[in-house]
This record gives sequence, C-alpha cells and structure tokens, in this order.
Amino acid sequence: MSITPNDIKHIAELSRLELSEEEVKKFGGQLDSILQYIEQLNEVDTKNIEPTAQVSGLSNIWRADDVHVWDEGEVEAALSQGAREGGQVKVKRVL
Repeated sequence: MSITPNDIKHIAELSRLELSEEEVKKFGGQLDSILQYIEQLNEVDTKNIEPTAQVSGLSNIWRADDVHVWDEGEVEAALSQGAREGGQVKVKRVL
C-alpha cells in the first residue's frame, strides 16, 4: 500500500498540523516504510499462537488494602493542622 501526498496532507489536517511540502515528502516516505513493515507482520502465521496481554508472568502485584481504625483523638490532631470547611479539610487548589 502506497501512501500519497494527499493522504499525508489529509492526516496532517486531521491532526491539525501544518506541514511544508518538504515535510510531506519526508513523512510520506517514513509512513510508507511503516506500512510496509506492518504488511510483513501480516504475513506471519499466527494461527497456533495464543494471544497474550502481558509476558512477565506477574499477576496482581498490588498489596491488599488493610483498614485501620484510628483513635478519634489522633484523627482530630491530624485534621486540626489545616483549614476546615463544612467538616472537611480544605486544601490549596491543584491545577
């Protein structure tokens, strides 16, 4: 499959990129070689290959959440360090 300069311009327009004619030629060659590589991959026989989502063998590496009940005095001491509003701790805006 060969990619045309009009294809490159269309993709650039969809991506809201402004490309010069030199860039259209450059990227056209690069995309064409990528598509040729994908065609090579499509020729590989994968009928007897089992699909995988990951190859490390690890599963559920996260630790279990443990609920700890805190003494009411400790909770008040920790929450009294900052400003409160409506029974909740008020923090600075994070943008």
